[in-house]
Parts: sequence; structure tokens; C-alpha cells
Amino acid sequence: MSEPRRSVRSLARRWWPVVLAVPLGAAAGAGYAVVAHPSYAANSYVIVVPENQGESATAINFAQAYGRLAGQPQVLAAAAAETGHSRAELEVLVHGTTSPDAPMIEITGTGARPPEAVRAADAVARSLVAFANTSSKETGVRLVPLAAAAEPDKPTTPSAQLDVAVGAAAGVLIGALVMMTRRRGTEPVPAAAASGSGPAPTTPRPRTEEAPARAADAPAEPAPAEQPATGKAPAEKAAAGKTAAEKTPTKEKSAAGSGR
Repeated sequence: MSEPRRSVRSLARRWWPVVLAVPLGAAAGAGYAVVAHPSYAANSYVIVVPENQGESATAINFAQAYGRLAGQPQVLAAAAAETGHSRAELEVLVHGTTSPDAPMIEITGTGARPPEAVRAADAVARSLVAFANTSSKETGVRLVPLAAAAEPDKPTTPSAQLDVAVGAAAGVLIGALVMMTRRRGTEPVPAAAASGSGPAPTTPRPRTEEAPARAADAPAEPAPAEQPATGKAPAEKAAAGKTAAEKTPTKEKSAAGSGR
């Protein structure tokens, strides 16, 4: 067998979870794009105008504030009756966004059909304008409708390309996890650990037990020699014998003198 074929087979054995999971994930994403219900989005625009010229920074700051109020209950309550949705439904269908360098608010409405999305966006925009202009004397700015929402030509979701890409990415992740699991399961176990024939762990003995053991292993000292029963040391015996020898000639001399 040639070397390229061997390398291809080796790669196929190693990477088959990823190769199998990526097409399956892409197919799942495409299937979701086909069966999912479409959703349309429409945008309505409102601009903040200052009462005094040259206060553009003030208008931008109020645009940021009113953009956050677009999804609040006090604004959605008036728009709910016009759209036929409840306030809770409008909180999900409508949201507002702002620009950091322009005093403009974008109201985005979504719906299952284009007219529903347009109706939701325009209703919330009008409600926001009416709510903000009630306090224009205090704030020094007023809101003016800039552009009404237009019906979208195509749905924003689902997107076939996006769903296929997300499915393929999910397949890569799942395949990589399967590869890691298989690699951990096939790792070789050391022979010593598998058979249990490795050296047994040694347990150190406490020091209190080492001292008696060393004392028992030390050689025994020789016992002292026993003293004679008389209780006299050898040096004392020698001294006593010398004294007796000195006394004997004296006695002999005294015996000879008396014989004369």
C-alpha cells in the first residue's frame, strides 16, 4: 500500500467524528431554516430636537434616555391598544436603539407578517413621542417623528446561511468532544499499575520504636569477673605474701641467737 493511502486512512480513523458531525450539523441547520416560522422586522425613526439652537449634546443625551424608555410599560401601554397586542407581548416584539453621536432613536418592531411588524414599530414610536412631549418644557427638548416604518421584503429570521453555519460549527464542537472522549478511553495503562506487581509502599516507623530496636541489635557488654570468696584483691594477696616472707628470716635469726 502506498504512503499517501496510509496517511489518508490514518487521518480518517482519527478524525472521523468531526468528518461525520460537521455535515450532520449543517443539515440540521438547513432543516431548521426550512421548518422555522419566519419573522419580519420594521424600523421607525424618531429624532430629538432641542428648543434652543446649539444644544446638540443635550439632545443626544435625551435621545439616549428616551431610547431606554421605548420598552417601558408607560410607553407600551398606549401602543398596546393600537396594535392589538398585550403589553407583555410588545416588550418582546419591540425595542429601541440609539446612536452615540446623533439625537435619533430607532424603534424596531417584529412580527410574523410584514404589516404586523410595521404596525408595532409605528405605534410604539407615536406613543414615545406623545410621552416625551408632555414634559418638553421641563426638559427643553421635544421628539419629532422622522420616518415611518416600511414593510420588509424578506424575513430576518430564519436565515439559511446563518443556520447552516451555526449547525456546522456545532458539529465541529461535538466531533472534537467525541475525539477527546475516545482518546481518553484508549490511553494505555502502565503494566506495573495494571498487574499490581509494583513495589509496596514502605511505611516509616516512628522514632520511639527505633530506639528499642537499636538497643536490641547492639552487642552485649561482657560481665565483670567474679571476685574470690575471700574478698581480697590479687594485689592485697601479693602484699600479704611479701610480708610473710620478710617475717620468716627474722624468726630464724632469733632462733639461731638463742642457740648460741
